Amino acid sequence: MNDSHSLELFDVSKRYGTHIALDGVSLEVPQGSIFGLLGPNGAGKTTLIRMVAGITGPDQGSISYFGQPMSSEHVSSLGYLPEERGLYKNMRVGEQAMYFARLRGMGKKEAERELVDWFDRLEVNGWWDKEVADLSKGMAQKIQFIVAVLHKPKFLILDEPLSGFDPINASRIRAEINRLRDEFGTTILLSTHDMSSVDELCDHVALINNGKKILEGPVSSLREKARAGRIELKFRGNLIGFTAALGAGAVLHEASSLGDNMHDVVLGLPPSIPIEKFLKWATSEVDVLSCTPKSVSMDEVFLHAVQAVSNTVSS
Repeated sequence: MNDSHSLELFDVSKRYGTHIALDGVSLEVPQGSIFGLLGPNGAGKTTLIRMVAGITGPDQGSISYFGQPMSSEHVSSLGYLPEERGLYKNMRVGEQAMYFARLRGMGKKEAERELVDWFDRLEVNGWWDKEVADLSKGMAQKIQFIVAVLHKPKFLILDEPLSGFDPINASRIRAEINRLRDEFGTTILLSTHDMSSVDELCDHVALINNGKKILEGPVSSLREKARAGRIELKFRGNLIGFTAALGAGAVLHEASSLGDNMHDVVLGLPPSIPIEKFLKWATSEVDVLSCTPKSVSMDEVFLHAVQAVSNTVSS
């Protein structure tokens, strides 16, 4: 067990009848990270989340929480925003928020102080005495986010936390997620289909597909691996002559002409050719205007990983 990890899963499996929801999944969530849990619908993410939240347990394997076997004693230090939302419509907003705060073990004065701060931060302070039934979807989402984080959990599970938010409020919630990590050291497990949030927030990710983990690691390393040596080169010169001169050292993936004898190309360089060495050669052939590693989004990493698994299975 590693104390630098907030959460570790060891060969965890879960079956519901004949359906295998998780099949020998192991992963490590670094302490103080925002860890993206990715995967298509039905991949097993919700089952994994429910295990971490203490709602269900694995059929086999084990879960370690801050270096200790996970148990019911740890639930009080968790925060959990489930994808399936639900507030009691016959209660007032402030009354309901206080109810959840007391369930988390917070004293009345502490809860009131924290709620006032959070209501102000997320601009819902005018709704304290209003009925929950009168809340818009986005406003209800804010209240549920607040009650999930109010007690400053050590470990926070967010399942599709931006669902239903407009761009302004989505940006506000992203900022608060970062603040929880940066100011309070909260480790955050973020399950989402919103790849822009993964790009903006996550340090590490794991990709689950058909109950199996098919990818895990730091976002920067996974992007670099998916880049596969591709670079973007803009130059002025003869495209055909330049392409012919490449030989077997580099592979041309894309090419477009911009006019005035300028061209944009995407090239794949083998590991044996550092970009600096290639650039030195390229400047002797054409007028190089720019040369950068190709930017790879997490959306592309996700799609390539799923496609690679599909190709392996079909072959």
